[in-house]
Amino acid sequence: MVIDRIITLLAEQLNVDKSTLNKDTRIIEDLHADSLDVVEMLIALEDEFQISVPDEDAKDLTTIGKLAEYVETKTQQ
Repeated sequence: MVIDRIITLLAEQLNVDKSTLNKDTRIIEDLHADSLDVVEMLIALEDEFQISVPDEDAKDLTTIGKLAEYVETKTQQ
């Protein structure tokens, strides 16, 4: 599942226990990701799923669930 891959990716990148992450986890507020973390996360997602995330879309990807929905939409195109 896409969300499982995203959770694994974020857990590794941000050095958090993946069992604490779920679709409602907020990237900045809950994981305390700074702007560099967010950029690195987006690059990792782009590489992992072979997609491109424009800046105007990135600002709306605030939770793991929203990330998963976005990736699923992009990979179905």
